[in-house]
Amino acid sequence: MTNSIPLVDLHAAHAEIAEEVRAGFDAVLASGAYVKGPEVAAFEREYAAFSGAGHAVGTANGTDALEMALRALELAPGGGVVLPANTFVATAEAVVRAGLRPVLVDVDEEHLLIDVAQAADRVPGSVALLPVHLNGQLAPMENLLEAADGLPVVEDGAQSQGATRHGRPSGSWGRISATSFYPGKNLGAYGDAGAVVTDDAALAEAVRLLGDHGSARKYVHERFGFNSRMDALQAVVLRAKLRRLPVWNEARRAAAARYDKLLGGLDGITLPRTLPGNAHVWHLYAVRVDRGRDGVLAALQQAGIGAGVHYPVPVHLQPAFRHLGHGAGAFPVTERAAGQLLTLPLFPQLTEAQQHRVAEALAAALRRR
Repeated sequence: MTNSIPLVDLHAAHAEIAEEVRAGFDAVLASGAYVKGPEVAAFEREYAAFSGAGHAVGTANGTDALEMALRALELAPGGGVVLPANTFVATAEAVVRAGLRPVLVDVDEEHLLIDVAQAADRVPGSVALLPVHLNGQLAPMENLLEAADGLPVVEDGAQSQGATRHGRPSGSWGRISATSFYPGKNLGAYGDAGAVVTDDAALAEAVRLLGDHGSARKYVHERFGFNSRMDALQAVVLRAKLRRLPVWNEARRAAAARYDKLLGGLDGITLPRTLPGNAHVWHLYAVRVDRGRDGVLAALQQAGIGAGVHYPVPVHLQPAFRHLGHGAGAFPVTERAAGQLLTLPLFPQLTEAQQHRVAEALAAALRRR
């Protein structure tokens, strides 16, 4: 459909930075410094400052970033890491790849963030706590730090670049944090990229070593590592976007507020809620459809609305994680959300007219259920 509204419009974002990116690419191509190099170093400094952390280390992707953050902590092999069941599979995947064991807990009904009480119950006998900042807002970090009872807290900040809690940025709460710059993120690269941020210089150096084959000096490998480095072309893109991210996040907030007004009177859906104390950056705007979600989704797509569904099969019900031993009903809030959540188009360049079209199409789809 020629007049469709995409879930995310990457072309619109690129149009705003195209000239700056082209000039940056030309400079990198002229220098020949394609991996790491001055562009990556500059981005690391800028992103650390943006995140309120002392150090940032660029990585090849967000999953590697999370795995390396966990490995840098040198946790006991096979130890349990407490994390929410309501997350993308990469969170649990990174735990397993790091030689650790996912300890899943449910989420709260209102915000779908990690349930603090359940997390606290699973902390004894575990080696780390891994909260996920979901859809653009932070988990209740002050409560989770208390619940951790001294265990290291590792933030999964893949969906929260620029978000804050009580004024404190995502990535600055835990011992170490990982993020993803997958193209659709609030801060997205032109391919895969990620980063680890921390105030701990020793942890940052450990992550850097891990991502460069365990080598600080060429052909001298101090530990077993792997290849996960940010390339310079991605750093060019990320630097250009980072300069615009505060403005783009404000545009997302304005769009979310407009959806709240447009959709507030519709029966059969529950709008997303912001946890008090959070400054949300609306990576996703996901409503809950009380029944017939898949039919509503199909109707929207037929109308040219690029709606979507995130995490329709929870981590614990994925075949790859059958070994954890959780069946249907183990995490009821997560499972209900998986069958109800519907993500609507949201990106900084989304227009008011487009949002009116989305709202009208959603209202029509709900009436036809």
